[in-house]
Amino acid sequence: MVQASVEVFVPYLHNLSGLLDRAAAHADTGALDPAALTTMRLAPDMFNLTRQVCEANRHATIASALLAGQVAPAAKESDADLAELKARIGRAIAFIESLPREPIAASAEREVVFTFRSGATRAFTGRSLLLTFSLPQFFFHVTTAYDILRHAGVPLVKADYLGPPRSL
Repeated sequence: MVQASVEVFVPYLHNLSGLLDRAAAHADTGALDPAALTTMRLAPDMFNLTRQVCEANRHATIASALLAGQVAPAAKESDADLAELKARIGRAIAFIESLPREPIAASAEREVVFTFRSGATRAFTGRSLLLTFSLPQFFFHVTTAYDILRHAGVPLVKADYLGPPRSL
């Protein structure tokens, strides 16, 4: 469970932060307005870049906290510039890395309860939360952030999304 959660969320959050570095560097060339970039979206009914980053952070921290039997910290979801988005990712990484590994490792069959923004709740086993809900949500938002940046002309390739090869 640790390998499938912490050891996936943390590297991909680092990769997401690296994508924002590449966007900032591209903006520094005058190729795009970084303030406009954070409000870009792929379709009118989709979240903008800021919210995609916030949602990736949210799903990673909430899932990790639930698996560890702890409460996730409240995270800012307001508008932000690229530097603030990177800081938010850094706080998410620090929180996830601070969690005790033993309860996460033992969470596969333990019941966890996810609370939606509406206040509605849904019970999962730790394994089903992670594999059928949190990881798909997380990767959807990281991928969409990558796609927004690519659409904006930031010179990215798949390796930027995947990050350096890792072994588990």
